[in-house]
Amino acid sequence: MFDNFSFLPMDEDVEVLPILTDEDDDADFAKSGPKEIPLLPLRNTVIFPGVVIPITVGRDRSLRAVEAAYSSNKLIGVIGQKDADIEEPNREDLYRVGVIAKVIKLIKMPDGSSTVIIQGKSRISIAEIVSKEPYFKAVITYLKDEPHEDSQEFSAMITTIRELATEIIKLSPNIPSEANIVLKNITKPVFLSHFIASNLNIEISDKQDLLEMDDVGDRVKKILNHLEREIQMLELKHKIQSKVRGDIEKQQRDYFLHQQMKTIQEELGGDPQNQEIERLRERAQDMKWSKDIAKVFHREIEKLERTNPAAADYSVQLNYLELLLDLPWGLYTDDNFDLKRAKKVLDQDHYGLDKIKDRIIEYLAVLKLKGDLKSPILCFVGPPGVGKTSLGKSIARALDRKHVRMSLGGLHDESEIRGHRKTYIGALPGRIIQSLKKSKSSNPVFILDEIDKVGSDFRGDPASALLEVLDPEQNHAFYDNYLELEYDLSKVMFIATANTLSSIHPALVDRMEVIQLDGYSVEEKVEIAKKHLIPKQRKAHGLKAGDLKFQPKSLIQLIEDYTRESGVRELDRVLAAIMRNIAKSVAMDEEYSKNISEEKLNEVFGPAKYDKSIYSEQNPPGVAVGLAYTRVGGDILFIESSLSKGKGDLTLTGNLGDVMKESATTALSYLKAHGENYGIDPDAFKKLNTHVHVPEGAVPKDGPSAGVTLLTALASVYTQRKVKPKLAMTGEITLRGRVLPVGGIKEKILAAKRAGMKEIIMCQANEKDLNKINKEYIKGLKFHFVQAMDEVIDIALEKRMIADPLDIEFLAELK
Repeated sequence: MFDNFSFLPMDEDVEVLPILTDEDDDADFAKSGPKEIPLLPLRNTVIFPGVVIPITVGRDRSLRAVEAAYSSNKLIGVIGQKDADIEEPNREDLYRVGVIAKVIKLIKMPDGSSTVIIQGKSRISIAEIVSKEPYFKAVITYLKDEPHEDSQEFSAMITTIRELATEIIKLSPNIPSEANIVLKNITKPVFLSHFIASNLNIEISDKQDLLEMDDVGDRVKKILNHLEREIQMLELKHKIQSKVRGDIEKQQRDYFLHQQMKTIQEELGGDPQNQEIERLRERAQDMKWSKDIAKVFHREIEKLERTNPAAADYSVQLNYLELLLDLPWGLYTDDNFDLKRAKKVLDQDHYGLDKIKDRIIEYLAVLKLKGDLKSPILCFVGPPGVGKTSLGKSIARALDRKHVRMSLGGLHDESEIRGHRKTYIGALPGRIIQSLKKSKSSNPVFILDEIDKVGSDFRGDPASALLEVLDPEQNHAFYDNYLELEYDLSKVMFIATANTLSSIHPALVDRMEVIQLDGYSVEEKVEIAKKHLIPKQRKAHGLKAGDLKFQPKSLIQLIEDYTRESGVRELDRVLAAIMRNIAKSVAMDEEYSKNISEEKLNEVFGPAKYDKSIYSEQNPPGVAVGLAYTRVGGDILFIESSLSKGKGDLTLTGNLGDVMKESATTALSYLKAHGENYGIDPDAFKKLNTHVHVPEGAVPKDGPSAGVTLLTALASVYTQRKVKPKLAMTGEITLRGRVLPVGGIKEKILAAKRAGMKEIIMCQANEKDLNKINKEYIKGLKFHFVQAMDEVIDIALEKRMIADPLDIEFLAELK
């Protein structure tokens, strides 16, 4: 509104800007005015009564109409043109309502054009166009404004219009301050509405709508709406301009201050940015990197020089350059291939595991002879606490290499391996590159701990990213997304650890050489406790060698009654508890027995935590003891079965997996097919329901190795012959009654011995697995090697039958 408020003449083809005239009372103009007048079509503007407008006339027909009016009564009809692009308009191209105006002055300009100053007088409506040549001439009808009521509402609207117009003048820097004086001098509401309407910054069609309104009150309301919308736009524009101006001023201020600071620093002895860049260049001179890496470094440092230190990218660029300098490009430690020393180090750190140590020594021997690491990556697989991670540390110590451990447990994001791209906020290199930076060596022993615990989700699959890391044919050019360069990992000795292979990506297993670490026997745990755990815990608790002494029997009791594990972590914790108890007595100068006896164990830990007698008790028919292999080692598995009146249904409970359920179904089908061989009445399978339950229902159970145990339990309940006490078994069965071999034999045998079992039934094909176990550790165990289920039932079941399975009443009394 009021933009470029001036008295300069305007071309008829552009929007004209109204100026103020005297507030003449033209109420009686309609009575004395002519009925037929020339017409002046206007483009891009609408004139209102009482307003003076200078117009530059360009079209010939318009110029003839102005000259005709000026030479006669000086009155002319001014009508708006609907489409400004039409050069020669017709009747239908003109609006119906316009204004009759007085030609105040006609001025011939030096360039040949004419400028006319006209003053709006009264609103008119075109009744008829009487001629088009030499100019438009029309019969007109005069329009009168409907009188308004001098109500409070109308007065309030007029006051509001005046205030809003004043506010707009203040917010618009292009409007001169004299416009306020003009507003104050307008006293008549109708003329005020005309003046404001002519100055509104709105579309021509909207102005035409205002001109055509007869009701002054409605016109004032419409103007008020336009003013409010315009002031909102101006306030928003002012707010944006203020913010932009403030940002620019801040940037200019910051730039000025930085330039001042730079000048002061130069006077004091140098620019910190230049000093930092010079320090990076000096470090780069000592780096043993390739030409390609050097080229990237120089390109990035030149980019750093061009970056303003206050910019956010400066720190990102600086961190990247420092990473390039911190990485051990071409730095390798010298390997110690003294294999006798390596064997001695392994023996010092670990007891037993002779075959594992021999395999490691063989591996080191190949490295010594071959000189590179193109051989498969090692993967130690075994239950928790058997020394997988510590073996990796021992290998690093034996080779005199740096040791790096990276835990993969719970890793879900592929970027943890490959790194994030530098464009992301807070981007970091992958943990492979970070670990090499920390080790300051390009050939450390790199432990990938818990590789079986790697997960995958929408953020990527870390296991797939590890395929490149663990492939000797690819890892010489490992690409990190943050580094954006290839890094040679071929000299790194990767050792992975896992509890089970079942959850590891098959392609990943194919790239590794798996070395199985089995659990420890009681005898091995006793030696480990004597040579490693007791001295370690004694030192950790500040005790001397003479402060306590373990009796051999008490150490065995501690292992058997208070721990049940394949490794020695729980044993280490219970030894620490004893040490704390002794340390308290020593610190308080209390009298105590230095010999750790069975009584001392009861005092510290209370009654035995694990009772082996439950495995040796005489169980009723239908209960058999199986052997299981879990990711935490071997374990004992009870399988219970019972009969009830019914229609031959089979119910399985105990959180069983699909494979185990199928084994139970197979066992029952075999028993139905061969029941008469064992003296089972065929009607028993039709009249009795069978329920098989495996205790500890909260623990998921699956696998085929419980097949023989399931069949034995079912055969026991249907023949009512008890299973021999202290007998355990393992093996897969077929529908033909064959017994197939299973895995985890050593772990299962050690679990059976821990539980006090005396006899074990297993497949004939598993006999070879006993050669991997020290004969001393399985002393006292009797093994039955079988090939068919007939042999299992003959060995496992007692000969005496308690009752007829169909005698349900007797069974109820027995229970």
